[in-house]
Order: sequence, then structure tokens, then C-alpha cells
Amino acid sequence: MTQDAEIDGLVRARIRALRIAKGWSLEDLAGRCYLSPSTLSRIETGHRRIGLDQLTAIARALGASLDHLVETGGDEVVIKPHHHPERGITTWVLSHEPGQKGMTVSRVRVTQPASRDPDALRVHPGRDWFTVLSGTIELVLGNRTIVVEAGQAAAFSTMIPHAFGSRGGPAEVIAILDHDGEREHLNAHM
Repeated sequence: MTQDAEIDGLVRARIRALRIAKGWSLEDLAGRCYLSPSTLSRIETGHRRIGLDQLTAIARALGASLDHLVETGGDEVVIKPHHHPERGITTWVLSHEPGQKGMTVSRVRVTQPASRDPDALRVHPGRDWFTVLSGTIELVLGNRTIVVEAGQAAAFSTMIPHAFGSRGGPAEVIAILDHDGEREHLNAHM
């Protein structure tokens, strides 16, 4: 099977799965994307080629993007850690939505304390959110140091100079980063 055929089959299966997940019949989806039920059935079963105009209309009706229908790289089962010993962090990217409006969810293990060096504090557009799973995190926001313990969460504007690190031993967080935060925190030093 060629890669094009695999992607084609994947797109057709996703269309059908999204339609069924919404509890829609072929007629329901067909009415929403201005196609006949028989055309939609042939698209789902592979008996008809999918035109870009049809795919766009189907995606819109299903509330999905074209990227979501055709993406092939997001089906990883085992997520491997990325170690950054010089920064004292290990990250596991759990979910990544590309693009300017995309969000990234990561598990982060932190082993070094937060830097208090003003030159090490980061500033970028957007907001960051994290929940502490274990240990204690020190969040440096400008001149303030905020202690965030296991079970607590923090959300803050990233236009405030900021850094975070562990306090009293390793800590783990689940972080939600917007596009700028992901680029700054996860990709800047990779």
C-alpha cells in the first residue's frame, strides 16, 4: 500500500468516525456539507475520489480542520522523553497542535532550582499554565517568587519576566503552553 493510499484510507475512516461520534446518519452529514448521501457514502467507502472542495465542506460540517483529517504523525502510542540536562528538565510532549493558535501539553520533570538571574528570565507573548503533579515548583515572576505545591496550579501572563524550577528536590508538572510558550520553553534550547 502506498503512502497516498494509506492517507486516503485514514481520511475516509476519520470522516466516518467523526460522523458516527456525533450520532449523525449519512443524511445528517450530507445535509450539513451540501453533498448527497450517496456521494458521501461513496467517499467514506473509497468508491469515489475526494475533491478538495468536498473535503473542505465535510471538515467544516464535522467541526474539524483539514489538518486534523489528514495528519499522519500524531498517532504515537509511546511518547519518548527529551532530556535537557543543562537545563535540568525532561519533557514529554503529550499533545501538540501546530500553528499560531495551537497549544502544546507537556509533562515536565524539573530537577534544578529557578534561576533568579534577571538575564535568564524569559518574556514572550501569551500565557502559560501548569499543574504540579509532585514536588514543589518555584515560579519567579518579575521580583516575586511564588511557591506552587503538588495539587496546585498556576496561570500567568508570559509578558512578565519569568522562570520556574524545582524546590527541595525534583518536581513534575503538566504544562499547557500556547504557540509562543512552546517555542520559548520547549524548543528554544533543544
